[in-house]
Amino acid sequence: MLGIAAGIVTSMVIAMPSARAAEKLQQLGGAQIRAKLAGMELSDGVHSRDTFERNGTLTSHGMGRKTSGSWRVKGDELCLTQAKAEESCYVVWAAGTKVELRRKGADLPLMEGVLQRPRRE
Repeated sequence: MLGIAAGIVTSMVIAMPSARAAEKLQQLGGAQIRAKLAGMELSDGVHSRDTFERNGTLTSHGMGRKTSGSWRVKGDELCLTQAKAEESCYVVWAAGTKVELRRKGADLPLMEGVLQRPRRE
């Protein structure tokens, strides 16, 4: 979750190609969140990336550090837990590979990124 935290703190904005910019973001439900994120990596393209393993493990890379935690879907929210940290839950909005994490009721994202297949190290 260090990667997510770095994204939240710095409010990274990813420049998307014009074809993707035209796609309309839609709020995802619980089953859609699980289907979209499981086995994928969410990256801001520069500073952070978070891998959502199918078994609920979250591996984050950010600012030169690697950390582990867990992720789960609770209702219609994505909940992330980092070691020694409280669980944080977010509403997920997506269009194609673009994903935004927002607090419930907020219009602006805390983190934006692009989904891709995980990098192998």
